[in-house]
Amino acid sequence: KVEATVDARDKKIADDLAAAERAKAEAHAMESGGDGEIAAARAEAMAKANDAKAKAAAATASTLADADKDIGAKLAVAEADLAKARMKAMASVESVAAEAAADIAAKVAGIKVTAAQAAKAVKTVMANG
Repeated sequence: KVEATVDARDKKIADDLAAAERAKAEAHAMESGGDGEIAAARAEAMAKANDAKAKAAAATASTLADADKDIGAKLAVAEADLAKARMKAMASVESVAAEAAADIAAKVAGIKVTAAQAAKAVKTVMANG
């Protein structure tokens, strides 16, 4: 009877050890499979993140291009307005200078100069610097 109990106990220990080995092998297989799933999920997440970055970069480039066009158009309008203002100011300066030249010629040299002659003289001087 003691021998049967020892044999039963040995068999129980052997069965428990075998079950533990099977559980260990299954855990190792699950772990290996889990690593693959984790790696696949990580790769998918990285691909999605890279795609999102690329889309954001493209949207930013498009927005910058649109802003650059708008700025260019506004700059062209501003330059044209500035050129008109400059021409108007120069015309005003020429007009005042022609009047002053006619008055100076009359007072200093006693010469009567027409407005057209004075304007022509002022344009000539201003063109030559």
